[in-house]
Amino acid sequence: MNPKILKTKPSAGYALVDSGAGEKLERFGVFTLARPDPQALWAKTSAEEIWQKAQGVFSREAVKDEKGKGDKAEKSAWKIKLGVPEKWQIDLGGLKFWIKPSSFKHVGVFPEQVGNWDWLRDTISNHDGKVSVLNLFGYTGGATLACAQAGAEVCHVDGSKTAITWAKENAGISELATKPIRWILDDAVAFVKREVKRGKKYDGIIMDPPVFGRGPDGEVWKIEENFLQLIELCKQIMTDKPLFFLINGYAAGYSAIAYENILKSLAKDWGGEIEVGELTIEEEKTGRLLPAGIFGRWKSN
Repeated sequence: MNPKILKTKPSAGYALVDSGAGEKLERFGVFTLARPDPQALWAKTSAEEIWQKAQGVFSREAVKDEKGKGDKAEKSAWKIKLGVPEKWQIDLGGLKFWIKPSSFKHVGVFPEQVGNWDWLRDTISNHDGKVSVLNLFGYTGGATLACAQAGAEVCHVDGSKTAITWAKENAGISELATKPIRWILDDAVAFVKREVKRGKKYDGIIMDPPVFGRGPDGEVWKIEENFLQLIELCKQIMTDKPLFFLINGYAAGYSAIAYENILKSLAKDWGGEIEVGELTIEEEKTGRLLPAGIFGRWKSN
């Protein structure tokens, strides 16, 4: 299978202005932010003065030990210029999001997912009948809102109360607050285990598992230890004629071929088609692509 490359192109709401030297410069609405990106191994193309105009910069600085003999730790923080609000709205992929520069360099949205949102909307809209969707590790709701927008009932699960609150706010400004969305604060594996016991079934499942994470009660998630277990549990809660299964990966170091091998078991049972590949963001002026993760998706015929 030839890997597919999904490209998020520049828009009024978002653009990748430049990248290189381990950083990326992005415009979210009217504000530009600079932050690290280990995939940007090449040289920058924009002048340094363009980078210096960024209204927010996420930087990592080495902190010396008490005696000044070497680096003790790394300090990470955003440096935001005066006049930049704590949060602001953008339009992206047919949805609205609140942007809030927060810890771990994240801002509340992953622009590379736009192509997957379009695929989800098309898949659901072209299906005759109701569609129930489970979105695990749902973060701030991009995939959840795209599915709800297309008419699906969605169960959104995340282990972070902050992320769920944020997702609800995004639903509000996207005029989707009244859609049938269940917001669940829970550990993904624990939740799916309970759904198996309850006999709950879903037509579509989405997951974007982190490399490492913790549930609301301190549950530990390690992708190398828990991923296969979660996949097997999810198979048990799919309907007799499921519609789709979407897996995303960011910074896990795996190949999209690994996702293809996982999804082949679905195709064996239900037929359909599989697509795997890379998520990318296209630079505004050069057209250069910034790798931003991998995906694997299966849908029925």
